[in-house]
Amino acid sequence: MGEAYFYHMTRTPLEATLPVLLGKALGAGWRVAVRGRGAPLMDQLDAKLWMAPGDGFLPHGRAGGPHDADQPILLTVGDEVPNGATCLVSVDGAEVSPEEVAAMERVMILFDGNNDDAVVRAREQWRVVTKGGAVAKYWSQETGNWALKASSG
Repeated sequence: MGEAYFYHMTRTPLEATLPVLLGKALGAGWRVAVRGRGAPLMDQLDAKLWMAPGDGFLPHGRAGGPHDADQPILLTVGDEVPNGATCLVSVDGAEVSPEEVAAMERVMILFDGNNDDAVVRAREQWRVVTKGGAVAKYWSQETGNWALKASSG
């Protein structure tokens, strides 16, 4: 059974945090689905991942193409994970179910701590996944480094 990690971003934006976490997920041998709620944000992330730190690129694709199953990282706005992802990343408040947490190695829920609506949405997501029996961990970067601040299990 996987765990849901909630990342409360207060010092670095999504565009800087996501490539680092994706690099770590790939390093762990996981295939990743990044789920958002709208095409404009996914367009921005798609462009950003072509210019990721290090070698300047994280191998990825957008859902809906002929090679979805081959993508190590798949950006999607749907509930499906056609690339066989073992890690799901939720951005922009995208839905995650307790069943998905159980089925994945890891679920990451990234939210902007400077956006009150995003914080409220993350709290709702925490309640949903923990009420469904999933273990959740809350990570904050308020001191500059990521630190575990709470765990449901």
